[in-house]
Amino acid sequence: MYITEQPTEVILLVDVFKKKLSLLPDSPGVYLMKNASGNIIYVGKAKVLKNRVRSYFTGSHDQKTQKLVSEIADFEYILTLTEVEALLLECNLIKKYDPYYNILLKDDKSYPYILITAEKHPRILVTRKVSKKAGKYFGPYPSATAARETARLLNRLFPFRKCSQIPSKACLYFHLGQCLGPCIRDITPDNYQDVLEKSTLFLRGNQKSIIKWLEEKMTKAAAALEFEAAREYRDLISDLKLISEKQNITLNDYRNRDFVAYAFNDELISIQILCFRQGNLVTRDGFFFAYYDEPEESFISFLLQYYTNKALIPDEICIPEIKSTSVMDILPIVIPKKGKTKQLLSMAASNAETVLKEKVQLEKEKEAEQQKTVGGLAEVLGISKADTIEAFDISGLYGSNIVGGMVQFKDGKPFRSNYRKFNIAPLPDNNDDTAYLKHVIGRRYSRLLQEGLCLPDLILVDGGKGQVKAALESLHKLGLTIPIAGMVKNDRHETRTLINKAGKELAIGERTEVFRLIQRIQDEVHRFAITFHRQQRIKTMKASELDNIPGIGPKRKLMLLKAFQTFDDIKNASVDDLKNAGLNANVAEEVVDYFHPLQD
Repeated sequence: MYITEQPTEVILLVDVFKKKLSLLPDSPGVYLMKNASGNIIYVGKAKVLKNRVRSYFTGSHDQKTQKLVSEIADFEYILTLTEVEALLLECNLIKKYDPYYNILLKDDKSYPYILITAEKHPRILVTRKVSKKAGKYFGPYPSATAARETARLLNRLFPFRKCSQIPSKACLYFHLGQCLGPCIRDITPDNYQDVLEKSTLFLRGNQKSIIKWLEEKMTKAAAALEFEAAREYRDLISDLKLISEKQNITLNDYRNRDFVAYAFNDELISIQILCFRQGNLVTRDGFFFAYYDEPEESFISFLLQYYTNKALIPDEICIPEIKSTSVMDILPIVIPKKGKTKQLLSMAASNAETVLKEKVQLEKEKEAEQQKTVGGLAEVLGISKADTIEAFDISGLYGSNIVGGMVQFKDGKPFRSNYRKFNIAPLPDNNDDTAYLKHVIGRRYSRLLQEGLCLPDLILVDGGKGQVKAALESLHKLGLTIPIAGMVKNDRHETRTLINKAGKELAIGERTEVFRLIQRIQDEVHRFAITFHRQQRIKTMKASELDNIPGIGPKRKLMLLKAFQTFDDIKNASVDDLKNAGLNANVAEEVVDYFHPLQD
C-alpha cells in the first residue's frame, strides 16, 4: 500500500477500519488480526470484544506490541455466548491458522509412561504413545532410562508376560519364575489379579508395602535354605529402597497433580510446570514466549493449548489466583490456599521467576558481547560504527541464471526481513562478477535514496580488490561515501581476512570474535545467493526443452541439473553420460534422440 500512489483508496480503507472499530459489540468472542496480504497474524479472545480490540489502537504500547499493531491491516471477530466458548474457540483457531504472533505448542514434549497392557496376558511396557484402550498408564517419567529401570524391576518382581507373541514352548523367564507360562498352561485373568494389584500399588508410590512383602519372602527363602532366591529378594529390596530415596519431594495422597506458575516482564512470560504422579515429582517443563494480551490472559490461553494437546490430563492442575474463572469450566483447575500444595505452587513460581531472570541476564550478556564484537569490527576498519551491515554476493554458472544476494546484519545478528534478491540480465559488454556487483549495488542504494530509507554503516562484498573497487565506483556515481570492505577467502574457499577500500589486508587474526562475525556474514550471504541461484536454475529447467522429452519429469530434471553444469552439457551428453547421471537406458536414449535425431 503506497500512500503517494493511491491516497483516496488509503483514506477510504482507514475510514472503513475506524467504522469497524466503532461497531464492535460488548459481547465475548474471538478476534482475528490480519496483515495487508489478508493472512491471519494473531488470534485473541475477549470478555468484551469492543474494549479489547480497541485497546490495540489507543494509548501507548511496548515495542513488541507496536510491531504487531504496525502489521494489522484488518480484523474479523466471532461472537460467542460465553467467555468459556471464546477460550475454546481461540485455542482451535490458533491450531488451525498458526498465526505468527501467537504461541503454538508444536514441540509438546512426549514423556515416557509405563503401561500395564489390557491384554489377556498383560505385559509391562515403556511407551510415549498414550491410548486409553491399551491399558493402565503410570507416569510420566523424567526420562526413558528411569522408566525402563522401573519396568525392568517390575518384570523381575512380578510374573508378567515378557514376549510380544506367545511362543509354542516355555522360555527362560518361566523357569526363573518371572512368567506364569501362558504358552504351556491355561492361565486365566484371575491368575494375574494379585500381580496387577501389587504392581499398581508399587507404581502409585506405595513402595513400603512391597518392600515389607519382599522381606517376608526373603526370610522364608533363607529359612528354607534357598539362598539364591533370598539373595534375589535382597537385591530387589535394595533396588526398591534406592528408587524410594530418589523421590525427595512427595505428596502423601498419591494423586496426579501439575503445579503451573508463571512470571513475566515487559517482553516475555516464563511458565514452569512441576509434574507429580502418584505423589512423586517426576519432571519439570518450562516455556518462554512473547505475549500481547495481559499476562494472565496469555497464561490461561497457554493452559488450554498445553492440556488439550495431552492424551492424559492429571487429576488436578494447581495454579495461582486468577481473575477469570472461564478455564475452570474446561480443565480440572485447583487454586491451593494452604499446606504442602501451596508450598509446591510457590516453588513452581520461584522456578519461573528464577528462569526468567537468568534468561534476561543471559540475553543482556549476549547483547553486550555482540556490541563489543561489532565495535571491534568498526575499530579494525577505522570507522565510527558498524551497527548495520549489508553484505553482497553474486552467484552464477557460466553466465546463466546470474543473481545477486544481499543480507543485512543489525547489532551482529541477521535481520532476515531485510534480505534482498536480485535477478540480473546478462551484460553484453562485461560478463564478470565485478560488473554484476556494481550493477546490484547501484540498484540497492538508488532505491534506498529514492524511498528516503536509512543507509547501512558498512558494506561488505564477497571478494577482493576488484569487487571492492566496483562497489566504490557504484557508490561514487550515486554520491555516497559508505565504508566498504571485501571478505577475502583462502584456497579452500574459507574466510581468511578483510581488505579495506585501499586494497590493504587487515590484521584480524587475534580478534577471534570479530573474525567469527565476518565468517558468519560471508557464509550467510553466500548461502543466500547460491540458494536463490539454484531456485532460478530449477525454474529455467522446468521451462526448458526437456519438457518435450518422454520420460523426463520434475525429479529427472532436477537430477540432470545436479549432474550437468549447463543445458548445453545435457544436450551434448552421450547415453552413457546420462545413465551415469541416474537415467535408465531407455530414457537416456530418448534424450539423445531428441537432441540428435537421425537424418533420413
